[in-house]
Amino acid sequence: MPFSPSSSTQTQQDLLLAAAYVYDAQYNRNIPFETSPQAVRLYNLYNHWAMQATTYFFIFVDLSLAVFEDPAVYPLPFLATSLAEVLCLLVFFGRLVHFAKVTPRNVFWKDTKNICIVIAILGTLIDLIIYGALKISNINSVRWSRVLRPVFLINFAESHQIRKVFRSIRNTLPEITYVFLLFMFSVLMFSLMALKLFGDRNLQTVEGSPYFTNYLEIVFDMYVLVTTANSPDIMIPAYDISWLYSLFFITYVVIHTYLFMSVFLAVVYNNYKKHLKNEICKLAYMKRRKMVEAFNILKVKEGPEFVVKEAQWKELVKRVAPDISTSHRELLLRVSDDEQKGYVDKKSFVRLADLLNIQVIAMKIQAHPLENWMPRVYNSAASQCLRSMVKHRGFVWTYDVIILINAIFIALDERNPLISYAEWVFLSLYILEILLKVYTYEPRAFFAKTQFWNWFDTSIIIAALVATVLNTLLKSTSQYNSQQVLDIVFILRVLRLLRIVDSIKRFRVIMTTLINVVPTMLTFGELVLVVYYMFAIIGMELFQGKIQFFNMNSTAPLALVCGNPALKDSQFAQGKYCVNNFNDLLSSFIVLTELTVVNQWHTLANGFVLVTHQAAKLYFMAFHIVVVIMIVNIFTAFILEAFYVEYSLEKSDVESAIERKIQELGVGIQEEELCDGKLIDNMETNEHDLGGEEISKKKSKGLMFKIASKKYRTVDAQLQRMFEAEIPPDDEGPSLDEILNLSPADVYPKNPTFDSVA
Repeated sequence: MPFSPSSSTQTQQDLLLAAAYVYDAQYNRNIPFETSPQAVRLYNLYNHWAMQATTYFFIFVDLSLAVFEDPAVYPLPFLATSLAEVLCLLVFFGRLVHFAKVTPRNVFWKDTKNICIVIAILGTLIDLIIYGALKISNINSVRWSRVLRPVFLINFAESHQIRKVFRSIRNTLPEITYVFLLFMFSVLMFSLMALKLFGDRNLQTVEGSPYFTNYLEIVFDMYVLVTTANSPDIMIPAYDISWLYSLFFITYVVIHTYLFMSVFLAVVYNNYKKHLKNEICKLAYMKRRKMVEAFNILKVKEGPEFVVKEAQWKELVKRVAPDISTSHRELLLRVSDDEQKGYVDKKSFVRLADLLNIQVIAMKIQAHPLENWMPRVYNSAASQCLRSMVKHRGFVWTYDVIILINAIFIALDERNPLISYAEWVFLSLYILEILLKVYTYEPRAFFAKTQFWNWFDTSIIIAALVATVLNTLLKSTSQYNSQQVLDIVFILRVLRLLRIVDSIKRFRVIMTTLINVVPTMLTFGELVLVVYYMFAIIGMELFQGKIQFFNMNSTAPLALVCGNPALKDSQFAQGKYCVNNFNDLLSSFIVLTELTVVNQWHTLANGFVLVTHQAAKLYFMAFHIVVVIMIVNIFTAFILEAFYVEYSLEKSDVESAIERKIQELGVGIQEEELCDGKLIDNMETNEHDLGGEEISKKKSKGLMFKIASKKYRTVDAQLQRMFEAEIPPDDEGPSLDEILNLSPADVYPKNPTFDSVA
């Protein structure tokens, strides 16, 4: 067949489009885009890491402007901050225009997040103009648009994880509203009973103020009692009269703190799990559809079925994952084309995104340097016996016992000479352990990137050795005693005990779960940042300058009352809480963190109420409801689900068919044989193997491959795999509109709601 430039161009365009679909499926990206070659190139540019990093950088700059604006931590002129904000808005507008170029117009304007960004940009510009004009006229005004800045963090396409959390909150609101209304009704009823029981008894609080005489103040105090922040202080005046009145408060705490708060968690967890499965279902079906789209673009007829030719498949993988090596790509092809027919069928092709998500590590098969330098000594009977002992499980157990004994000695008095000498013994044993392991295992394998505990051990031991020697030398000098060096030594000794975590299976499960939830914890961190930022901006507008902090030695007349006479004789001033104020962004974040912990949060709230108005309590109650009742409970629900999934995987060993296939193959690729496309079955899949006798027996100079981890790195990915296992291989799923309109009832029909049990 003669070469046709037009057909070659069409092939390249097909590969470009197919690669975009596969890349989207690999990273669970659900952005609708135009399929013309120019639009696909713009789409790839939009998703380039440099473009995303630039967007996040300017979002960070935009959020950070509050540090330099009045009230500021580091004041800058209004012109400087306004110019920086205009620059950020220009970048956001450019990013939005770029997004509009790659998505269909009707889709772009139906997308709520795009409309939110447009409104935020216009609102910020209008606010800047008005505020600047008023400032020139020396008229004070409010920068109301600053509270809109988190909108950019939430609504750009890259932030799909944080939007998912906000959707969880939004979906949970209808169900939690019923519980909250019933909860508030109960609080109001008990507050009314408290007013009738204690209002006319002329009782006083510890501060000397009237006890339970104002209904609205009673409601606030009883709400605070739910958090136990003012317990038992709130009960003492009534308890002093009769112990029977304590039953009123005990009953209230049992009902509201233990019963209602547990119901809140149950409802949040129930709805979180329901909507999480709905989200996972959508992701799984969308990924399947994108892979089918990519297959349909590249497919050719081969006998009775459609397939993708090997050359096309290789070129596609090069475009999607250009950083993987040729040997790695050959390994993936072997898994996809097990029988080496020269093509990949549809069933194997749609798994390509999953295959690319499995981290495969290539390692050079090399002999130990000592074996090359002095083979007779290294391969002698005594050397082999020593290496066998180090590889034996008993060697690990022995050092676990040593670590436990070391823990006992750490707790003993350091000033005892025997204890001090014992630390040198333990340090020598640890150094001996490292040396024996380096002698037994090939050093480059021992210190590979994936061998975290080896790096951790070695770093701690070397640092402890240096610090201990330095401390000994300093102690020998009678004129100098370094407590800081001694503190470092103590910390390093304690850190060494963490190594035992890797030796106990259940500890490893917990540690693995904690590591796996870190990405989602970062998403919750973004959510908390958004909420904190918005409440901090509002708090600064409401409370800035109302409370002042003075140094301990200050002689200012109002230093003892935080600069405000309204705080005289208050718990806020007596507790020296003056540093807790809303006079700048950082101070505001600290106050909000203290409110999240809830201990003494009523004292903080009452302090700001005294310097403003009783209505200020609504601000603090709103923060408690949003953060403590909703966000913290959703985070707790996520942790519960994460541990459930992790423990289920540990028990049932849930793995994808692709992972099992890689482990069954045990593939090692010889570099010199790559040109022939041949594979040798010597792949090592043990994550913690450092190169045992089998490797040394081969004496080959090729590559060893191993799966970096059997488990997926995030809980969402694990849940997605669990759901995908339920989808038949030939099932392409519902249509795009049906996927987008999928409701929780479609995937989780047995989940109870208040309506279903009514």
